[in-house]
Amino acid sequence: MAERRLPRAVFDYIDGGADAEFTLRENCRVFEDVILRPRNAVAIPQCDLHVTVLGKRLDLPFLLAPVGSSRMFYPRGEEAAARAAGAAGTAYILSTLSGCRLEDVKAASRGPVWYQLYLVGGRDVASATIARARTAGYSALAVTIDTAVSGLRERDVRNGTKELLGSSITSKLPFLRQFLMRPRWLAGFLRDGGLMSFPNVMLPGRGPMPYADVAAALEQSTVSWADLRWIREAWKGPIVIKGVLTGDDARRAVDEGAEAIVVSNHGGRQLDGVSATLRALPEVVGAVNGRIEVLLDGGIRRGSDIVKALCLGARAVLCGRAYAYGLGAGGEAGVTRAIQILRADLVRTLRLLGCSSVAELDRSYVEAPVAWLIAAPSRASVSGR
Repeated sequence: MAERRLPRAVFDYIDGGADAEFTLRENCRVFEDVILRPRNAVAIPQCDLHVTVLGKRLDLPFLLAPVGSSRMFYPRGEEAAARAAGAAGTAYILSTLSGCRLEDVKAASRGPVWYQLYLVGGRDVASATIARARTAGYSALAVTIDTAVSGLRERDVRNGTKELLGSSITSKLPFLRQFLMRPRWLAGFLRDGGLMSFPNVMLPGRGPMPYADVAAALEQSTVSWADLRWIREAWKGPIVIKGVLTGDDARRAVDEGAEAIVVSNHGGRQLDGVSATLRALPEVVGAVNGRIEVLLDGGIRRGSDIVKALCLGARAVLCGRAYAYGLGAGGEAGVTRAIQILRADLVRTLRLLGCSSVAELDRSYVEAPVAWLIAAPSRASVSGR
């Protein structure tokens, strides 16, 4: 539905990955390597799906991941997604590269909202945004560490993203047809103000960062471990490190005082050819050894995917594309429907497993490749959901 409604450049922004898209595909495929082990002849009248993440009870074991430029998918897209997440009893994570003001997004949700941080604009700009997020009531700061530069997203090249964001009308012309063929989307886009800027990145003397500045701004704002010290001082709340794929980085995150980490390869949108996140999860869980919470994103499309990640040690998972497709298809109603699909699939999977609660899930419910599990801890160190 999203593909039918959105222009090709916008849909491919959601759907695509970096380079040959190997990691994008592998994030989903790797779930096939984990086999479920059900307990049959067990009556499960109802399932308890709640988890506790950073001290907050969530009704679902999945959060809505930060997805930049969501306002391109649907008018006021970030607010719509946050509202749907709050209504479902789960958390929403707002991207720095949002088209909506962080204060408006927080006000839209009844649930916890985290702020995902890029250092675009430099330390002073980021510090001001952190202060705004703290004042607005955001409950955690998710610092993304895997964006030293933007990945090469070849679909964007083919769809003329660079030309469309440039100043030359002549260069734009070959790529405009995809927008004219989606009149309903185009009408909503224009009513919502047209090409968005980034109101949470306020550049001194310039105002909100323009959309066209993203790639250059990311390249000039790489996060280092040393940055976590001033970020912690500015934030004074829970910090989540997003973009961990190895045990070494997981241990460093613990040493730097993170309260949680997200095993993430940016949805296959940065360095192509890295490990699928489910494959990396046991190594990271083993390295952390219960000292901080471990979340996972990448490839989550079904409730059974969520179950497999929890069995391998994740406290909860983040869903990005799964709800972004819903947002592109139908705004808040589409996000709500995407959440309903995942929830129903999750309940069905638990009942067929013979498991009444996500808190009971452990490695005994799955069979995974032995090579994955060498560094994985015992159940005792990953319990407490």
